[in-house]
Amino acid sequence: MIIASVQQLTKVYGKAGSQVRVHALRGIDIDFVEGESVAICGASGSGKSTLLNLLGCLDRPTQGRYFLGDVNVATLDDDQLSEIRGQRIGFVFQNFNLIPQLTIQANIEVPLFYQGIPQAARRQKSHELLEAVGLADRCHHRPNELSGGQQQRAAIARSLVNDPLILLADEPTGNLDTATGQRILGVFEELKSQGRTIILVTHEPEVAARCDRMITLRDGLVHEDRYTNSDHRTAAAATA
Repeated sequence: MIIASVQQLTKVYGKAGSQVRVHALRGIDIDFVEGESVAICGASGSGKSTLLNLLGCLDRPTQGRYFLGDVNVATLDDDQLSEIRGQRIGFVFQNFNLIPQLTIQANIEVPLFYQGIPQAARRQKSHELLEAVGLADRCHHRPNELSGGQQQRAAIARSLVNDPLILLADEPTGNLDTATGQRILGVFEELKSQGRTIILVTHEPEVAARCDRMITLRDGLVHEDRYTNSDHRTAAAATA
């Protein structure tokens, strides 16, 4: 099943104080299938970060359509976009973005707090997610008391708290050593095996190789879109 789709997606930036226009995306078409992991690759300036921002509803396209589930996100106002971000999209960042003053359990509960979820329900959900990423015994630790890999696992747990349709990751192993990065990729693979849809930006070929599919952007266009194994390509075609 197609869970997200961009159609003729275009993003043009204007430079302040000049008439220069930067065409970050030039009308791209991509369908994302439920339960697949996708690596977005490309050189600096290719448009990959712009695409991730649009998929995450952190920015608006200049032209084109973006469907997340059955909703054309490109037509929503700011309040509706904020609601979509909170309910349908999970984010994992290179720098973790954990609140340093809070325990990791409290970090995970923050999105639920703003939704008015009762404390007991927040506590149960956060504990389940910490168990899922192997951090239940660290629930009362603050971020600076954890290793980089543990912080990233906590960030992944937080990204799942609202049971999002898609999980977006921006260079999720960029600040980690090789062995720790491989363990984080293992967490993503486990999530994918549970039916999660994961879209990550990376410049590391070895990270992209562990995804089901690799999309390479060049100058704001899709240069290549290929599956890394034939079994997943066949499964994706059957469910699209």
